[in-house]
Amino acid sequence: MRRHRQGDDLSAGVPAYIGLGSNLDGPSAQIQRAFTELDGLPCTRLQARSHLYKSRPLGPQQQPDYINAVAMLATGLEPLALLRALRKLEEAHGRRRSSEERWGARNLDLDILVYDDVQLDTPELMLPHPQMHLRSFVLYPLAELAPDLVIPGHGPVQALRAHCHTPPIERYEEIANE
Repeated sequence: MRRHRQGDDLSAGVPAYIGLGSNLDGPSAQIQRAFTELDGLPCTRLQARSHLYKSRPLGPQQQPDYINAVAMLATGLEPLALLRALRKLEEAHGRRRSSEERWGARNLDLDILVYDDVQLDTPELMLPHPQMHLRSFVLYPLAELAPDLVIPGHGPVQALRAHCHTPPIERYEEIANE
């Protein structure tokens, strides 16, 4: 898996880090398909992707474990346009936000974690993601791609990851018969 390095080609736009999660209907396949679909978004290129990680759900525990990853995009889409594009991808995977339980099981969850150096607080979108500094399933894969990335108000990703162990997380090796 490739890490972002200074000088990477970001000619398609600004860097944006996307958290991916799934715990239904072949979670690792959902994530792999989403990586491909992210690369196909307008004015957007997939620059790097993390390994997959497995973790217990944050919400109700009577659901399957999650598979998580992070993608680094170079995008020309504005933050809200990117959010709308991500929601369309979620819907294409069968997600219905209006009928789901908070922190419940889902086919695909896509969150904008960081969008360039933008700080935004609207009813629709908060950047950087407000809880990312507390979540191992975000910090471990993000540290693969951008360990020196500084989360405003919280510090470098690598330092945050070193102190975050909730929920417990492990690298996920794909099983052929998932």
